[in-house]
Amino acid sequence: MAIDRIRALDPIQNGISDEPYFVAYSGGKDSDALRVLFELSGVKYDLWHNHTTVDAPETVNYIRTIPGLNISYPRMSMWELILKNKYPPTRVMRYCCEELKERGGKGRIVVTGVRWAESNRRKHNRGSLELQSRKRSEGLILNADNAEDRRMVETCMTKQKRVLNPIIDWETEDIWELLNHHGIKSNPLYQEGWLRVGCVGCPMAGPAGMKREFERWPKYKEIYIRTFKRMLDVRIEIGKPCYSWKTGQDVYDWWVTGQSVFKKEAENA
Repeated sequence: MAIDRIRALDPIQNGISDEPYFVAYSGGKDSDALRVLFELSGVKYDLWHNHTTVDAPETVNYIRTIPGLNISYPRMSMWELILKNKYPPTRVMRYCCEELKERGGKGRIVVTGVRWAESNRRKHNRGSLELQSRKRSEGLILNADNAEDRRMVETCMTKQKRVLNPIIDWETEDIWELLNHHGIKSNPLYQEGWLRVGCVGCPMAGPAGMKREFERWPKYKEIYIRTFKRMLDVRIEIGKPCYSWKTGQDVYDWWVTGQSVFKKEAENA
């Protein structure tokens, strides 16, 4: 069924575009499932990875083993983005996703491994093919979001691209069944028991997840704390309040506790 979905919207065969699918590859299990499905489909596609500057070293090394993968590097690193925005990325202010992960695919049909099962809420019955704008009352849905109101096919007018999510209704067991059947081991972090292999320090991992990541990759913690100190220096220089933040460690402690203690500070940041 997933292969049929891919073939049905083939941009070249349907005269939609002269360019093939733009397949977004993160280095995770869902992205590997997409790789297998596209090879089985016989449809032309380009495989693209957006380097985020905060991926785990194991993920970076694994990505480099993928044949035919195009790697795009950002104009600004995560550390530069923090200084530019003058506050850390949070669950409700994920400026880093758009700048680091959402690049590329303008004017093309972008394919992602977004799945309803990855949402915190249960999926509901939906049609197999639905069209909608990616604007919603709560704000813009990002390509990487696994929200329950994602659709099989979406249109993003602001970025001039359409998004196809062919495995949106797959369960995690389906992903591993496909990969195991085709001998794909995927990112080595999964063999170590990690359930997610995204950016190190992503607020979407939650406080416990962030702390575990920084215990595994302490160098990233050090860089974040140094960057937060520089961020505070910038805020002082331009006259922005720092509230109860006095050191980079203060910002880090606030950041990994779920940003609840200083909620008003984040809203006014």
